Amino acid sequence: MRAAIVLFVLLALAGCGGAVQVEPPVPEGEAVGACQRLSGLLPKTLDGDDRVASTPDSPYVAVWGEGALALRCGVPRPARMAATDQLQEIDGVGWFADPERPTLFTAVAAPLYVEVTVGGSHVAGEVLADLSGPIGQVSAQPR
Repeated sequence: MRAAIVLFVLLALAGCGGAVQVEPPVPEGEAVGACQRLSGLLPKTLDGDDRVASTPDSPYVAVWGEGALALRCGVPRPARMAATDQLQEIDGVGWFADPERPTLFTAVAAPLYVEVTVGGSHVAGEVLADLSGPIGQVSAQPR
């Protein structure tokens, strides 16, 4: 029974050959344009996984592989992020690591916040480094 449940979950994550389901955010203000620019700068391959379709289709979402790597652009500021929290800086972009969700990272790159989920066997530091370049290009922050 347990094996059947695990198989069902894996098939759901893989989308059974279809698109991976990710809830798109609704960016506001300057983040809308920045997210649209970011969409065209994101890599086709990330940490060995090819970019795949997501459902519903959105310019604010990118998914690689079977969904272990997902990006949502234009999310709200993380509720758990305090003004005094230290951000990990990678290639000029500050990243907030959610202490309660170890696979969730948020780039703090005015005028937008970009949420990245790093799961599976992927190494977060490598994935975030690959995404920091494109995110930094659309950020209004000096680099």
